[in-house]
Amino acid sequence: MGTEQSTCVATTCDRYPRLAKFHNTIPQFDMADKDQQILDLQQELERIKAQGNLQFDAYQTVLTRRYCSAAMSELFSQRSRIGIWRKLWLALAESERALGIDTITLEALEEMKAHLYVTDSDFEIARVEEKKRRHDVMAHVHAFGVVAPSAAGIIHYGATSCYVTDNAELIIMRDALDILLNRLAKVIWNLSNFAMKWKEEPTLAYTHLQPAQLFDLQAIEQVRKDLRFRGAQGTTGTHFQGDASKCDQLNELLCTKLGFPSCYDVSTQTYTRKVDLIIANAIAGLGATAQKICGDIRHLANWKEIEEPFEANQIGSSAMAYKRNPMRSERVYSLARELMSKPANFANTLSDQWAERTLDDSAIRRMDIPDMFLLSEAILLGLDNITDGLVVYPKRIQSRVQEELPFMVTESIIMKLVAKGASRQEAHEEIRVLSHQAGSVVKNEGKPNDLVSRIKNTEFFKPIWGDLDSMLDAKLYTGRSVDIVERYCGAGGPVELKLVPYMKSIIETSTAELSV
Repeated sequence: MGTEQSTCVATTCDRYPRLAKFHNTIPQFDMADKDQQILDLQQELERIKAQGNLQFDAYQTVLTRRYCSAAMSELFSQRSRIGIWRKLWLALAESERALGIDTITLEALEEMKAHLYVTDSDFEIARVEEKKRRHDVMAHVHAFGVVAPSAAGIIHYGATSCYVTDNAELIIMRDALDILLNRLAKVIWNLSNFAMKWKEEPTLAYTHLQPAQLFDLQAIEQVRKDLRFRGAQGTTGTHFQGDASKCDQLNELLCTKLGFPSCYDVSTQTYTRKVDLIIANAIAGLGATAQKICGDIRHLANWKEIEEPFEANQIGSSAMAYKRNPMRSERVYSLARELMSKPANFANTLSDQWAERTLDDSAIRRMDIPDMFLLSEAILLGLDNITDGLVVYPKRIQSRVQEELPFMVTESIIMKLVAKGASRQEAHEEIRVLSHQAGSVVKNEGKPNDLVSRIKNTEFFKPIWGDLDSMLDAKLYTGRSVDIVERYCGAGGPVELKLVPYMKSIIETSTAELSV
């Protein structure tokens, strides 16, 4: 028990600073007392490990640790989920009492109200009970009854497990959709402002200057609007002590208490898993949009036309100091890839629900539903950060436009020649030959595009020589782009009108800050 044990304890304390206080209090002269202190230290270590408080010694999802907001992470936490279960049990008991079940006392309801927050000790009680019962819902029924003893006999009265699990899932998804809608509105606002600021900058037909589309906002708004409550029905979904009218009254009371317009028209023990798939499809569409946006930004960054925000002390590469990697766009692109894969899981879960239901939906939904929303928020936080600080390099854009502009005006040259009496086919052939010659100079000799000088030195084009310089104005070839952006993103346009319900959140929300 000598030096070897002391070294072991010191090493353990280095790894877990919270335990250092135990080591520091071990008297060096009393071996028996030292043995007890070592035992206490080991027990404390086991206790901390059991609670999962060693953030560097247990796997944590990167979504909650680095990429998502505290609000979204907390919403999907166990404390939030079980707290919602307790609210559901309280709402059920209150509604049942209102409909005539007088065995539910006011004292029971008051005790339930006083213990809606789930404490650490409540979780410990449930953990011990679940070990015996192998049933998480019943374990938490027991834990709730311990702190609300007057209600212990009526908690979960007339309910099946899916009353709390499914309805809690619907409540959580509803609240998560509200978070996503506000995040998405902020990104659309950023893109709209960007489009208005740069609407007159001609560029080589890249889509980054197109106004933000509202398809994703509308799709997610629709699934949020269509979301309903499962209700309180049991395994068959038909009875309230034989009084069918009270079934409907009970569900109406629950919907009012829990903030839903109504229940789904038909549900048995579970709400249909089609709901999860519909939500997943809408959110996966957001992932596709995000990947498209960030893919374009990455290409534009490579061409040095546009960059995402790059901080003064940011390092792009540990080896190549000059690099300015678009790491924000790369992250969003990567997360979007995973998000787009989610509907396949929900489709498989739906199709594998035999008859009324099977339980093989349980484990996968515990992972997929939180992941879907956490991924979505991480993507939107990334897009908010990117789109609020995009850096545009007009001179570089103009330089690239000038490289290609001679080719872009060739159709207009042909039209002018025809208007002056030339053959359209002859004009096309002449311009084709000169264009290929100029292209060869650019590609094979590395010289500037000399198509304009070739045209000015070719007799066939003499009728339009006087017009040629005025035709080399890039703004002549942007069509109605400026008008479209102003009409869509400007005052009174569709974007402004659609974002009205979200303006308070947009104004109050600061631009997202990202961890690497």
